[in-house]
Amino acid sequence: MSTLSYAASDSATMLRRNLRHMLRYPSMTLMLVGLPVIFLLLFVYVFGGTLGAGLGGESGGRGAYVNYVAPGIILLTVAAVAQGTAVSVAVDMTEGIIARFRTMAISRASVLTGHVLGSMIQAMLSFAVVIGVALLTGFRPTAAPLAWMAAIGVLAMITFALIWLSVAFGLAAKTVEAASNSPMFLILLPFLGSGFVPTRSMPTGLRWFAEYQPFTPATETLRGLLMGTPIGNNAIITIAWSAGIALLAYLWAKRLFKRDPVR
Repeated sequence: MSTLSYAASDSATMLRRNLRHMLRYPSMTLMLVGLPVIFLLLFVYVFGGTLGAGLGGESGGRGAYVNYVAPGIILLTVAAVAQGTAVSVAVDMTEGIIARFRTMAISRASVLTGHVLGSMIQAMLSFAVVIGVALLTGFRPTAAPLAWMAAIGVLAMITFALIWLSVAFGLAAKTVEAASNSPMFLILLPFLGSGFVPTRSMPTGLRWFAEYQPFTPATETLRGLLMGTPIGNNAIITIAWSAGIALLAYLWAKRLFKRDPVR
């Protein structure tokens, strides 16, 4: 077998390990998917009538708002999964299992790859649950099958980038508690973008930040694909943000993993 084949085989083994951990401890997955569901229900049924009226006047309301907010909630799911990934990586680093892996004849890259692939699967399952709940609350996307495929691709691209960032956070954290707090800002960013209200309704300084942070073009791209709203250059900006975050996070995680043999 070639080096690449060994790396792929080891990565598959680490992926199975992470999937078994998810099945053995489902509370983490339930918590990660529960957070965006709670926010969805809160904003639709508590704030939806008022915020929807602000969006469309008399023609707005809760029905209009759920169509607006659902893409933002879906992206909030990515941030929640990223937090769980950081915790999972930190647990491995602090419990000594990584030191044992280093003594074994396995690809070092497979350890991190297993976490990334496992979190990607967890994220896709979480998306399915959140979208299902959104449909039950009145979300009515107008996307054709091709647009749905493009939306899934956008979600996968953003998820891949943020999961690598959370892996780096988990490696950099000295404790599991610190790792759970490091990605917290990712959960706040959708609120400070166009996920819940249009950026034009914000004060000037906040509007500038909202329009230039990565979650706003991602939200507008996803909203455009699902609801048929204008996308403009948001798709290109989203690709650029995702590629940049993924590359820098991968290099950072690789450096941290080589630097920290034992905690």
